Amino acid sequence: MTMSYEIFLAMLGFGVLSSAIVPALARRMGWRLPVSVPIACLFGGIGVGLVFDGIPVIDPIGQGVLVQRITEMAVILSLTGGGLKLDRAIGLRSWASTWRLLALTMPICILALAGLGWAALGLPVAAALLLGAVMAPTDPVLAASVQVGPPGEAKETEARFALTSEAGLNDGLAFPFVYLAIAATADRMAETGGPGDEGSFDPPVLWEWLAIDVFWKIAAGLVMGWLIGRFLGWAVFRLAPRKGVSDAFLALGLTLFAYGVTEMVNGYGFIAVFIAALTFRRFERDHSFHTDLHHYVEQTEMIFLICVVFVTGIAIAQGILAPLGLSGLLVAGLFLFVVRPLAGWMSLSGLKLTRGDRFAISVLGIRGVGSMYYLAYGLNHAPYSMESGRLLWAIVALIVAISVVAHGIGAPRLMSRLTPQDD
Repeated sequence: MTMSYEIFLAMLGFGVLSSAIVPALARRMGWRLPVSVPIACLFGGIGVGLVFDGIPVIDPIGQGVLVQRITEMAVILSLTGGGLKLDRAIGLRSWASTWRLLALTMPICILALAGLGWAALGLPVAAALLLGAVMAPTDPVLAASVQVGPPGEAKETEARFALTSEAGLNDGLAFPFVYLAIAATADRMAETGGPGDEGSFDPPVLWEWLAIDVFWKIAAGLVMGWLIGRFLGWAVFRLAPRKGVSDAFLALGLTLFAYGVTEMVNGYGFIAVFIAALTFRRFERDHSFHTDLHHYVEQTEMIFLICVVFVTGIAIAQGILAPLGLSGLLVAGLFLFVVRPLAGWMSLSGLKLTRGDRFAISVLGIRGVGSMYYLAYGLNHAPYSMESGRLLWAIVALIVAISVVAHGIGAPRLMSRLTPQDD
């Protein structure tokens, strides 16, 4: 069957309507849905790709800028939503599980997957490092089912809090490693004149990376996010009449303003967006305006999620996984079901967590849209070979697809067994 523009619009509209109506109907009727919205979108995309002819070929390398921009919007909107729904103030002890996940779990995952990519997939060193960096963060877009609820919920499990806060901050903190892979690749190309997949980690490259990509950009993201969140909180709750402020405009404005201004001063916009939303949330914490704001962000984010996962399914049907063999499946399985769970479990040792919370935090490191953004960004800004680029997209698409299915089925059942009293 030939895919026309009108058929495509109708199917996209059906998907969006289904995501809005079916969950609400299920709650009303007391049904337990067998699959999540992302799973339905993924397999819907695969089905469309297999059944219909005339669908434009999804080329994430040739269309890299478009992929980067669409996934970028999905991520920053989800970061705003994550910051708005966290009721717990930042502190060394109150966020102890988050700091462990960021400082220990994420670097372990980066190194382990980079090693697997190099040893099992045959990726050159810099390309393997890029793979580790893009797949390390827990995805803020697809992790909605394991995160805390809307602002003002009386109780939350430690697992939901840890996964929400981790997803909010680790997207920005993975960027330094993406930049290290980019810098090493560019330096190698300058030396050899060809693709820089192997990378060159000379001292000047490392010093510049530490000074700019680690210290300056992280600090700028934190400071700009706090300043913008404070300013907007003061403007909305102290200066402007709240009834005259549009939820949609404010949510979108906070997201884009924090991201754009921070990127202008060469800081990490992802960190700034999350911190700005978190800081804004501190103003009149019990006001219903925060819930309304979060509701709009969540709805807008869902539109991007449906589109990205649906197109990923089409790309899988068109053969994006073709460069992989059994080694690719082995790497994906080891990373999702061995590396992340073990790294998370070990990193959380010594904290006052129940076994249920600790297990949930360890195994529910969902991978998704954020990884696609990082990979598109890395390939758009570094001279990798076409072979490495296609292999990277293949393994990332496979890991994301497995994560969508495995975590989409397992996460609701696992999280339903945890109660606020477990904390």
